[in-house]
Amino acid sequence: MASNQNQGSYHAGETKARTEEKTGQMMGATKDKAGQTTEATKQKAGETAEAAKQKAAEAKDKTAQTAQAAKDKTYETAQAAKERAAQGKDQTGSTLGEKTEAAKQKAAETTEAAKQKAAEATEAAKQKASDTAQYTKESAVAGKDKTGSVLQQAGETVVDAVVGAKDAVANTLGMGGDNTSATKDTTTGATVKDTTTTTRNH
Repeated sequence: MASNQNQGSYHAGETKARTEEKTGQMMGATKDKAGQTTEATKQKAGETAEAAKQKAAEAKDKTAQTAQAAKDKTYETAQAAKERAAQGKDQTGSTLGEKTEAAKQKAAETTEAAKQKAAEATEAAKQKASDTAQYTKESAVAGKDKTGSVLQQAGETVVDAVVGAKDAVANTLGMGGDNTSATKDTTTGATVKDTTTTTRNH
């Protein structure tokens, strides 16, 4: 029975030793693997950093090249614009000079035409005024003659009316005198005696 116990203890110790050995091996392997992983990670990180550094340098160079190209392009564009502006200025100056000359010519022609038209209008106005004055003068003379004739006729009519009224009153009152009345001839202006006898009622 004691031998069985010893045998069991021996087996247990052997199992324990194997387990410890196996655990040690596993831990060692894990440690080695961890070390390898760390080394690989470090190496990878170094490579990545180097690549990033290289890429950054390349990007920097490319940016510098792009900036220089943009600067050159800007300079070329500015130079071309300057040249175009100078050409445009020359062309504008030439065109402006031509336009100014044409405007001066046109203004001179317009002024001359206006002067001529004004002279014609003045002459026409003078002629019209002269014609109007002549017509007014002739109308005034004709009006004067007509007025004189009308006044003469009116005067004669008034005289005839007065004489007629006087005779009528005299005859009515029986104061006809020698029963003659003077009648004025309206056509000749001469006085004609009327020798008719008036019979008085008794």
